[in-house]
Amino acid sequence: MPAIVPIPAFSDNYIWMLHNRQYAAVVDPGDAGQVLASLQKHQLELAAILCTHHHGDHVAGICKLAQVYNVPVYGPQHEDIPCVSRAVGEGDTVEIPEIGIELGVLDIPGHTIGHVAYLGDGNLFCGDTLFGCGCGRLFEGTAEQLFRSLQRLAGLPGETKVYCAHEYTEANIRFALACEPRNAQLERRRADSRALRAAGLPTLPSTIALEKATNPFLRCSMPEILHNVEQQLAIKLPAGSELAVFAALREWRNNFS
Repeated sequence: MPAIVPIPAFSDNYIWMLHNRQYAAVVDPGDAGQVLASLQKHQLELAAILCTHHHGDHVAGICKLAQVYNVPVYGPQHEDIPCVSRAVGEGDTVEIPEIGIELGVLDIPGHTIGHVAYLGDGNLFCGDTLFGCGCGRLFEGTAEQLFRSLQRLAGLPGETKVYCAHEYTEANIRFALACEPRNAQLERRRADSRALRAAGLPTLPSTIALEKATNPFLRCSMPEILHNVEQQLAIKLPAGSELAVFAALREWRNNFS
């Protein structure tokens, strides 16, 4: 399995680079300059580019990189992304022989209509759908689409490593504690995340197991979360509807500070 390292970009993005000390692939390269500098620093040759969705902070560097390196560019088939040469969707496989990996493609709409994830060797590259202790905003899809996408990811093996595209974990934990203040694992995650950031390290990757234990958007059946979202929004949600809880949580999160 190749090494997986973050390339920081902008204020809080991570461009994930997979490499075997000779060749590399990058996921969601919003900043070509950061990628080129990292490739030069580590004396790596770019072998492939992958993107999860069309937002500029994920794709703005693709065309420049494709000019410098004549490599395949994989992207979601239901989104219009310049310089994508190989459109992919549910059930497709991305093979990168230079670094010896195969990644399956999952359709996970909600944040955007055509959002995809890449999954292989126990590693999930999920863009802006699932975050550390949070989830993406609803820019194009519906709450039901995003809920179903997150439920699908939650069904992956617990040890699956989660490589999302932003360093949002600490802010998300503050919201999660407002939703579920009695969650002891969430308190431990806050301490761990603070220690990592104080040391200048990313809070990622997470794991599916950790997300299921601490991420309120994957815990919509918990009575404490139901009670607190109803109190916060002054609403009464339909009994037994995790989707309704999810939609209300997403609304609360949109205005939480």
